[in-house]
Amino acid sequence: MSLPQDLRYTEEHEWIQDRGELVRIGITQHAAEALGDIVFVQLPEVGEQVEAGQACGGLESTKSVSDLFAPVTGEVVAVNEAAVDDPALVNAEPYGEGWLLEVRATSTGAVLTPEQYAELIEQ
Repeated sequence: MSLPQDLRYTEEHEWIQDRGELVRIGITQHAAEALGDIVFVQLPEVGEQVEAGQACGGLESTKSVSDLFAPVTGEVVAVNEAAVDDPALVNAEPYGEGWLLEVRATSTGAVLTPEQYAELIEQ
């Protein structure tokens, strides 16, 4: 599995992309495959505060329910309504159109480089 090199990853299988003042967040392909067919996406509201390491939403699949953990602390400035309306986007394009939210981050939690994340998922 090839990992986008411009992203950072968490041990909980989220990715973050630094977009200047904002951080875009999604789940990794590894997480999407492990969950199976995602049928429901719950995200925080725009304007809500999220805290690094804390649950801020959830994903429900045909196999299980999984919390979405915030990899950063800050204010939610956008949610991907397309992914909420069509959760299959998260499975189909976890690093593209299946992104989940954008946050104006004030701090970042523990993140891994692509190489470190690759080692984690190989274990």
